[in-house]
Amino acid sequence: MTNRIKVLRTERGLTQEALAEAVGVTRVTINCIERAAYLPSLELALGLARLFGRPVEDVFIVEEEPNA
Repeated sequence: MTNRIKVLRTERGLTQEALAEAVGVTRVTINCIERAAYLPSLELALGLARLFGRPVEDVFIVEEEPNA
């Protein structure tokens, strides 16, 4: 799974700290999500999508695995 958090955040001129505060998590959590080192809970993913005014599918992208 990939995400567009960093792109959407920078388009809006938000720091990781400001985004974290807006959704009630730490800056470290936002950093880990941006690096795809952490998958957010459904509640957090929906909160981030809502904050950016986007469907969750526009923020988080599930990559299809090729058939073996």
